[in-house]
Amino acid sequence: MAELGRVAVRDPHSLLPGGFWAAVAVWVERPQVANKRLCGVRLEARRSACLPRVEHSGPRPSSGPEPEERAPAGCGPKEGPGHGQCFPEGGPGPRPGAVPEQGPQENQGRRQQGEDQREAAKAPLLSGARGQPGKAGAGEGDFPAPDLDSLWDDFSRSLASGNREMLAFFTRSGAESQLEAQHELDVILRTVIPKMNAHSCAPKREIVVQDVLNGTVIFLPLEEDSEGNLKVKTSNVYQIQLSQSEGEWFISVLIFCPERWHSDGIVYPKPTWLGEELLARLARWCVESRQSGFKSTLSLISIMKYSRVHQALKEKYKDMTKVWPEVTDPEKFVHEDVALAAYLLILWEEERAERGETARQCFVDLGCGNGLLVHILSREGHPGRGIDVRRRKVWDMYGPETHLEESAITPNDKTLFPDVDWLIGNHSDELTPWIPVIAARSSYNCRFFVLPCCFFDFVGKYQRRQSKKTQYRGYLDFITEVGTTCGFHVEEDCLRIPSTKRVCLIGKSRTYPPAGEDSVDERRTRYINSRRGGPVSPPGQVPAPRPPGAAGGADGPEGHGALDAGAGHTLESPAEGLWLSGFRPREKAKRVRNCAALPRDFIGRVVLQVANLLLGRKQSNVTSFQSRSATAWSQGGSLSLAEVAGELDRETLQKLKRECGGLQTLLRNSSQVFQVVNGRVRIRDWREERPRKEKEPEAKRRQFSETFKTRICWFFAHHPDGCVLPSDRCPFAHGPGELRPATTKKSEQPL
Repeated sequence: MAELGRVAVRDPHSLLPGGFWAAVAVWVERPQVANKRLCGVRLEARRSACLPRVEHSGPRPSSGPEPEERAPAGCGPKEGPGHGQCFPEGGPGPRPGAVPEQGPQENQGRRQQGEDQREAAKAPLLSGARGQPGKAGAGEGDFPAPDLDSLWDDFSRSLASGNREMLAFFTRSGAESQLEAQHELDVILRTVIPKMNAHSCAPKREIVVQDVLNGTVIFLPLEEDSEGNLKVKTSNVYQIQLSQSEGEWFISVLIFCPERWHSDGIVYPKPTWLGEELLARLARWCVESRQSGFKSTLSLISIMKYSRVHQALKEKYKDMTKVWPEVTDPEKFVHEDVALAAYLLILWEEERAERGETARQCFVDLGCGNGLLVHILSREGHPGRGIDVRRRKVWDMYGPETHLEESAITPNDKTLFPDVDWLIGNHSDELTPWIPVIAARSSYNCRFFVLPCCFFDFVGKYQRRQSKKTQYRGYLDFITEVGTTCGFHVEEDCLRIPSTKRVCLIGKSRTYPPAGEDSVDERRTRYINSRRGGPVSPPGQVPAPRPPGAAGGADGPEGHGALDAGAGHTLESPAEGLWLSGFRPREKAKRVRNCAALPRDFIGRVVLQVANLLLGRKQSNVTSFQSRSATAWSQGGSLSLAEVAGELDRETLQKLKRECGGLQTLLRNSSQVFQVVNGRVRIRDWREERPRKEKEPEAKRRQFSETFKTRICWFFAHHPDGCVLPSDRCPFAHGPGELRPATTKKSEQPL
């Protein structure tokens, strides 16, 4: 055996050894966090076990299959301890700081001391009966889980029949230490699933053996023999271990048979990756005290099915990024909606299997935005439509089979969908808390899926009430509470999408029978009333008038979902059956408040004024490119945003305050001239910019080529020393003679 790497771990908050098992749980349950070529794992079964006693002589007590595989020649203990070398005969010996061999009473005390840690090591993993598949392994269909009991029993017999090298690799103290060999182990069977693409390999099964008392985790890859039976692949067995010496903690990675290690670059990485990348991540994870508070990704669906469907959809819709007509980033929005569609398709497929149905679910996407999710789901066979208050240009590209409606949505008796199976809220903003209510009141069989983003209550912004939670965690708990109050069993999952807000909430079933609808709806009404602080009427009844001085909602967060009580916007009359007075859907016309709509001469004047402040020169010194200083190029100093604001006149500051982000947004928008970092502003030195990558996404290459030399270089026109770059290296035009006409946008083509 060989030690691939060993690192010392600083533990200032006394998180070890518990933190070690938390880090191991990440690698066991979510290896894709470290190995980006993996899609995930399927935890299939677990059991408790003990290592067998070694048979020193005589025949085996009972007949049975021969050992699957002995340690090959050259594997196991060897001469020469040290980093990247092998250990002397007899195994690695007692771990540093370990207690020497003890009698039965002392050993029993050690076992009792390790019980809490053993339970902590088990906690993150699936629970289930001995040797039986847990929930995570159910429903995969095309990849049945083998029997963990028989696999472990066969492997144990191979150890007991004299495989001393492997037994020493397990015990860390030699096969003769029988008391050490008899303590309890936690044995897990998992399937490692690679990402499905042209270069991927087949999923691989592994047995993971956690020895809490000795601080080791051993990974036993499984392979099929010529008869199709699974056996341990000893050439790829490796171990992660925690040890302590003189008060200092160490984490090591060891390989049982380094000479025969086979790396496929995906499931079985190179030994250098295990000893460097993985070891460094484990060392960092084990002393991180912060808990995420969220579930692991894709915990409610089959990861294997998701990987296949997601890859197929990516190939099918990858050209969308080339013809995207919106100003939003096509790489983000297209890949996000493709991943969302893959998740929903698998979720609905498994739901049909559970219900014994064949008809595909129909849906309505409330606040559908660009409508791409509706387009993909419709093309994949699910009838549905999307509704949004504002039409997007990309809608015209989808074709007639994608049904999208431009309409405002107000929660009332008219916004019910009794014939729809699922309501979707994908970043639905002010509608997010209402979607469980609309689903519950539409029909008993209506379900919901929401992906919360901006924080809205039933009316206006959501106000955090629990300071011990993050605002995001508190808002997710609020939407969960809404769904539970509406009578749903609410489940939470984490999606794999390019977004910081990627936790979804799903209501698939009810907590009450159909006969209890009236009483549950009364509870919904009381709950909504408690959130609003005013009288609310049940559906179908005229709501009570608003009390004098009651707030009519507040402006939402800055961005695309903001509520606005602008002039000319009136509430619907109570006769229309509103469920809550004061709700306002977003306006059809999207207000631009990022300084982009400010007059050009105003922006230019502020930019020049700030540049003069930074250069320490008077206004008359920054005029035109006709006069140049003979001295070296001057970048000037840096100022805080507060210092810059203190030099601007009151009228300028008032105009900037009406924009989102104010002065900072204007300066960030003028990125050709300024850099704003940690609240301080300085003039950009283009010599410090990183060279462009040879392999960039096509969208970025296209954007750069379309904008090259289409604007005058500010430094050439205004800086007293001119532009710091020569003309051939500057992306902006040095004078009118270099100006190119801006590239017109491509005509929109139907998909």
